Amino acid sequence: MQTVKLSSGYEMPVLGLGTWKLAGKKCKEAVKKAVELGYRHIDTAWIYDNQNEIGDALNEIEIERKKLFITSKVWTDNLRYEEVLEQCGETLQQLQLGYLDLYLIHWPNSNVDLKETFRAFKKLVEDKKVRSIGVSNFNITRVKEAKIKSEVPIAVNQVEYHPYLNQENLLKVCKENKIILTAYSPLARGRILDDPILIKIANEVDKKPSQVALRWLIQKGIIVIPKASSEKHLKENMEIFDFKLSEEQMDEINGIQIRIRLVNPGISEFED
Repeated sequence: MQTVKLSSGYEMPVLGLGTWKLAGKKCKEAVKKAVELGYRHIDTAWIYDNQNEIGDALNEIEIERKKLFITSKVWTDNLRYEEVLEQCGETLQQLQLGYLDLYLIHWPNSNVDLKETFRAFKKLVEDKKVRSIGVSNFNITRVKEAKIKSEVPIAVNQVEYHPYLNQENLLKVCKENKIILTAYSPLARGRILDDPILIKIANEVDKKPSQVALRWLIQKGIIVIPKASSEKHLKENMEIFDFKLSEEQMDEINGIQIRIRLVNPGISEFED
């Protein structure tokens, strides 16, 4: 599994399992199967209400904790100092872990000063309950604000990113600030699978359109966390490291003009 080095100094696998909308037994089995197949990066959040199942799955798998990379997120309504510490404690308890590899602000909240949230994050890092910190759903303006207000390096910004939402300006700013982008919904919930450009390139490289889309993201320096529960899809998502897209193929995908945002809270957070 390929990794990238975060600004915190830790290594993060470039492919992870997204678990949004995975619940109950299905979630538990998906996590166990993913780790068996070679996944080492699991992405969850307090609001997903599946951390107990993920914790049970990880507890049943015979794998060293240091070989796993676990990400969770504090919910937007709980960004004040004491709330962050309390929710992180609950998350660790549910996941049956001593620490998180990465802890993110799930959504920005204009009613809470980022300094207060990052003060709590700093405490968690100092107490060795969190190794790396970051944000999610932050636009360019908020990324710059976070960079200024956090004493601990912002390692990651997790956002919606796929061929129909190619956020080049945000990617550029994150790279300039040594922040790695993680793409959620990297397959646009299946909407890109019938795209003629992706189908053409898939035929050229003898892969599936989904694999081409994930490869495109990885070659742009973006981490991907596609959700999958079946063994078939888990395996397909893993099979993106044995081929490379040419510059021309990358440019073709970069040039797709369709723009669809699947996750939009109805506020003007995303204008840049």
